[in-house]
Amino acid sequence: MRGEHEVVITGLGVLSPIGLSLPELLASLLENRSGIAQWTSPLLARSLPAGLIPRDFTSEFTRTELPYLDRCSQLALLAARQAIDDAGIESFRHFGPRAGLYFGSVGGGVMTEHEWVRRFYVERAQTARPTTIMASMLNAAPAQISIRHQVLGPVMTHSSACTSSGAAIGDAMRAIRDGYLDIALAGGAEASLTPTFVGLWGGLRALAEPHPEDVARSCRPFSRDRSGLVLSEGAALLVLERRDLAEARGARVYGTLRGYGVASDGHHIGSPSRSGQVAALRAALDDARIGANEIAYVNAHATATAGGDPIEASALEEVLGAAPVSSTKAIHGHLLGAASALELMITTMAVHWRFLPATAFLEDADPACPLNHVGIRPRLDVEVPHALSLSAGFGGTNVALIVSATSAQLTARGPGGP
Repeated sequence: MRGEHEVVITGLGVLSPIGLSLPELLASLLENRSGIAQWTSPLLARSLPAGLIPRDFTSEFTRTELPYLDRCSQLALLAARQAIDDAGIESFRHFGPRAGLYFGSVGGGVMTEHEWVRRFYVERAQTARPTTIMASMLNAAPAQISIRHQVLGPVMTHSSACTSSGAAIGDAMRAIRDGYLDIALAGGAEASLTPTFVGLWGGLRALAEPHPEDVARSCRPFSRDRSGLVLSEGAALLVLERRDLAEARGARVYGTLRGYGVASDGHHIGSPSRSGQVAALRAALDDARIGANEIAYVNAHATATAGGDPIEASALEEVLGAAPVSSTKAIHGHLLGAASALELMITTMAVHWRFLPATAFLEDADPACPLNHVGIRPRLDVEVPHALSLSAGFGGTNVALIVSATSAQLTARGPGGP
């Protein structure tokens, strides 16, 4: 039985390859600006395209804080601060245990782990520094956020591969809708561009080759000539809260988080199944209490892999028919555990600012992916009453999330700015 509290999105915070703030992210989406560049390591013979954030953030923290903060935690903290400020929240303390934090990641503090492994094997260190384990644990980032912003209710960490942050957001929504919480911060972060982690992915033979003419074009979801996925880094956090409480404090509302569907393939740990994605899509529609024909935009998982895109296209076509579809991974790459959060954020922006993001570089669509593709340029001034974001992860967990416009948004005109 579902609860009846309406859940709205009141704060957005992001650090990504295509924007270190909400205005930057919106501009990149409207201009099709790619954040994919060449990534190299002296420890790997092969250089690869990656979604890069070409900035060091250590100056944002004190010398006493830094030993506890892997780059993943740094990105998460900064995105959380943006989201909280955007929502107009000074502190979560006065919410007491009715404020929660739901976070998703695959690697967590993998950079800290990589450095410890290097010290162990190269320097023959016998024990790690005292802060190493606290910086590398998977729940390090949400723990740091909760300490700084006094989130005193449940602080939960999800790890279901590429659906980690999507499941975190969905569970946060349910907790508010069912009356367990009044407000939550939800999303994820990833900062795993290390030679050891990239080498792990290289073993799958699923990573994209650099585009011979322009490395920024290396990720080409749904394209006939796609060559694989592009790893990326970043963080995306959203503030969710009960609509009546948000309205009482005069908060701006970006959209209503309307539906959540989650389903497992039960098929193969590394290969997706159409049935699991179909089940997640239908569950989200049922949860949102809307029909498939009401979905005006779909942000697809679409990793630009030969084995993934056609299966997802088949699932989307079966459930959603001719709904317009795009994959923004073409310009920001695959954020792994944070992918769902960033893509839901982009889906929310599409609803709020009335545009359909493009699938950049989709000049020759694969016939095995027969969808209503948005195309290579964004469509502007388009009414988006309901939009859906789909994610699929290794291990078979699939997550679909639906965002709906409010009545006020349905009367607004033009994409505008934040």
